[in-house]
Amino acid sequence: MHVGLHPFASTGHEARFATFLCALMKVRALKEDDAVDIALKIFVKYLDVARNVQVTYRQEPAGSHGVWGLDDYQFIPFIWGSAQLMGPDPPVKTSDFSDPQLARTFSDEYMFLACIKYINEVKKGPFFEHSNTLWGMTDVPEWSKINSGLIKMYKAE
Repeated sequence: MHVGLHPFASTGHEARFATFLCALMKVRALKEDDAVDIALKIFVKYLDVARNVQVTYRQEPAGSHGVWGLDDYQFIPFIWGSAQLMGPDPPVKTSDFSDPQLARTFSDEYMFLACIKYINEVKKGPFFEHSNTLWGMTDVPEWSKINSGLIKMYKAE
């Protein structure tokens, strides 16, 4: 049986990779104590590779929800990235995260903003048009509320 390359990219691929990382923790190849580093280093490297493949090979999203979906290629990094920004004095206000300059400035430090930077690089037009669901989150006053809402969305997917 011949299995060809799948020409599409999706949030399912990132879920499989996250599951793979969890399996490595389960068999103790990775330590649970290193979960933050695994998310912020290994998973971020996976995202870099996935984004490079998506752009290089012009991969179309699989199962896109269009403008009404969170994003065609990524979901988990929004959850982990919003958790990273929770706290009493986040460096970026929820109302400002869609600003392209802000996303470029903080994309190396914050996973959520790296996602926004990537969206701004691959999609054309005003942010509120191509990423309406994310745009709506700029009205949410706290990162913790964005995070809990994203978790609910993910579970519903």
